[in-house]
Amino acid sequence: MVHRNPFVLLCLWTVRAVAAVAIAISATDAGRAQTVSAPVWTVPEVGALPDDDHGRLVRRGRDLITATYAHIGPEVPDSAKRFAGNNLACSNCHLEAGTKKFGLPVFGLVELFPLYSARLGAEITIEDRVNACMSRSMNGRALPSDSPEMRAFVAYIRFLSSGVPAGKVLSGLGAGSMPELDRAADPVRGKAIYANACLACHNTDGSGIRRSLPTTDLGYMVPPLWGPDSFNDGAGMARLITAANFVHFNMPHGTGYLNPQLTVEQAWDVAAYMISQPRPAKAGLDKDYPDLLAKPVDAPYGPYADGFDRQQHRYGPFAPIRAEHAKKQSGAAPK
Repeated sequence: MVHRNPFVLLCLWTVRAVAAVAIAISATDAGRAQTVSAPVWTVPEVGALPDDDHGRLVRRGRDLITATYAHIGPEVPDSAKRFAGNNLACSNCHLEAGTKKFGLPVFGLVELFPLYSARLGAEITIEDRVNACMSRSMNGRALPSDSPEMRAFVAYIRFLSSGVPAGKVLSGLGAGSMPELDRAADPVRGKAIYANACLACHNTDGSGIRRSLPTTDLGYMVPPLWGPDSFNDGAGMARLITAANFVHFNMPHGTGYLNPQLTVEQAWDVAAYMISQPRPAKAGLDKDYPDLLAKPVDAPYGPYADGFDRQQHRYGPFAPIRAEHAKKQSGAAPK
């Protein structure tokens, strides 16, 4: 029988315990190192920019997004600067100056351009994309690509992409994606939902709440959802899928994508009510989407290449339209 000195045994136990602790600490440090090596991207802070030419240009771009009406709206004193055709601000749709997740943010986009546009059937630049908003959502006219305003818009959008790794598609882009209904969205149901959840801010006639002083136009406290001072029928927000997702993840005011206040069904129906209301008409929509099978299934205007009528394209259900598009694109016999 081997007899061990108790002191020796204690020393051996201590050495093993210290070694185990060292290994655990080493593993923890390695985990921390891996975490540090993959930082999470966050929206850059405009206020941290220096007061130089670039900083002023970026801040000018943010001002154009948050107070578009005051700089290039239809009521500015200089008629040559009246590019927007309504008194909305870009930030009425691109929430929190284009930085809110699933609030149609503009961060992380600039490196995606030039980009093929199915609507035009051609490649477009970031300037072209800004002008699409100007002519549709703002119901106005295109900005010259070399204008101070366009340079400011692009500088701000580019700044919001600072630090985004090349080829990285950030989470939170667009308006979100909730389940679709297997029925048509119902404007009649939507009217009742509007009365309960939206009317107090957007008014009985969808005209919003204008804020102004006797000599200064301050745009809208709450934007109009339809009527002559709203977006036109060629805008993305005039399409049900975009509008319903935007409403679900952002409305009523204060809603975030993690805590929607309207159910999925309510969002589809109230969006259907909104897009059913009168708004400015954009000329030339029949020229959109040279390849009609590339046209979004919820485009509220023709022509169409799938045999479904405008009513179904406007309110759904969209699954049968997608199936027909897929069939036609694969060369199957037409419906």
